[in-house]
Amino acid sequence: MALRLPPFQPLPPPDPKGELLEVPIASLQPTQLCVGMAEVQSRQKDFSHEDAKERRTYLGSKPVPLVRSKGGAVWMVDRHHRLRALMEMDPQAHAFGYVALQLDTDDRDTVLAELQSRGWLYLYDGRGLGPLHPAAMPHQLTGLQDDPYRSLVWKLKKEKVIEAAPLIPFHEFRWGAWLRSRALPPFSSEHLEPAMPAARALVRSRAASHLAGWKGNQT
Repeated sequence: MALRLPPFQPLPPPDPKGELLEVPIASLQPTQLCVGMAEVQSRQKDFSHEDAKERRTYLGSKPVPLVRSKGGAVWMVDRHHRLRALMEMDPQAHAFGYVALQLDTDDRDTVLAELQSRGWLYLYDGRGLGPLHPAAMPHQLTGLQDDPYRSLVWKLKKEKVIEAAPLIPFHEFRWGAWLRSRALPPFSSEHLEPAMPAARALVRSRAASHLAGWKGNQT
């Protein structure tokens, strides 16, 4: 199974001399339809061990690339898992971001079309079906679906079975789509272990060598 994704324009990095925007997480509109809830829950555990100052410092070190409309509506083009986790813990929480793209329109459909043309939308749902129409994109992070295969890939990355590839758009979803085309025991984001032995073997196999982040049998 291959994701039919458009060519991707790299996101501009934040200006090291620029001032970050502090924005309510509840105001950020997502650019993907799903997350892996296992990663969201893991990030909640991490946040629970931080005090307010530590959390603020961390969020400032991970600014969110934002797309802003003429009227000030904002879409986030990364950091969906950590901010979904934080928003569930504190609906009033804020994050830090920078404007990666300013658009001279307030029309939501036009904004989403601009994002799609840049490859900045992930339009597959939690079952791997798509691409769906951009209008299916929810307005808030709480509207994102759970994709258990995205959770599975997060766990494999955490175990260092798959290498990170931050410059590849939707890297984890690409791996998830490939694993969906293979036979795995039944599993869920809450119970990944039944699928882990087979998934480890699959992602180490030569059949996966075309995917970015493939490590083979390296440990």
